[in-house]
Parts: sequence; C-alpha cells; structure tokens
Amino acid sequence: MTRLAILALAATLALAAPAQARDSRLKLDFQEAVKAGLADGTLDGSVSFHLAGAPTPAISQRLGAAQSNRKTNALNKSDEEACRWVLMSVLVAMQEQAKAKGANAVVDLVSNYKKQEFSSTTEYECAAGAIMAGVALKGSYARVAR
Repeated sequence: MTRLAILALAATLALAAPAQARDSRLKLDFQEAVKAGLADGTLDGSVSFHLAGAPTPAISQRLGAAQSNRKTNALNKSDEEACRWVLMSVLVAMQEQAKAKGANAVVDLVSNYKKQEFSSTTEYECAAGAIMAGVALKGSYARVAR
C-alpha cells in the first residue's frame, strides 16, 4: 500500500469515528409508554409512576430515593423503539424496588441521564446512539392514596 493510500485510509477512519458516536437526546411521551407497558404486561400495575410536577395522588409516606439507569442494544431498532424498551427496563427495576420497600408509587420522577437533569410533566429523556440507548430516572418511592 502506498503512503498516500495509508494516509487516505487513516483520514477516512478518523472522520468515520465521530459519526458512530451519535448521542441524540430524545424527549418522548412518558404516559404513552407507561400505558403500553401496562397493556402488554411488562408493568403489573401495582406501582404507579408520576413525573415531577404532574398530578399525583396524595402522598401518605415517602420511602426513600429512587434511581435507575439502564442501557439497551439499539441495533436494528428505531430510536423511539429502543427508548421505549430501555424505559421499560428502568420502570420494571423501579417497580420491583418499590414493592420491596412497601411503596405503591414512584413520584417526582425526572430524567437524569449522565447526571444532567431534565424535568417535564409529560416527557422523559432518552439518549439514543448508533449502538446503545439509555434512560436514567430518579425520584422517590412513596405510598399514595389509591
């Protein structure tokens, strides 16, 4: 291989690497995803999820901080599909932890991907890349009126 060909190949590889490091931040409908998780049985309905600032039933007791950070394979999935998949992983983990603590809700949820807080009453944030998608949520476990 000639020296010029080696330099051209090195330049091509250097330019291609940043394209693969995509980290798009998507804002997606939280309640739509929760409803889908309840409908398909991923979530069992024993724990309700409430974004910070959204209407929440009366809280009778707070039972500690809630936090989950998950990633999933995004290959062969649209960004939205990968984000919904990883959100369900986060919510299932929180659901199980809530039940272990005697909580029936996770309240004051905010996105916290890479420790950058995003708060919305309707949306969660997901980071979607070429290979992985990630969601991080934090809030509080609680007992609420049903």
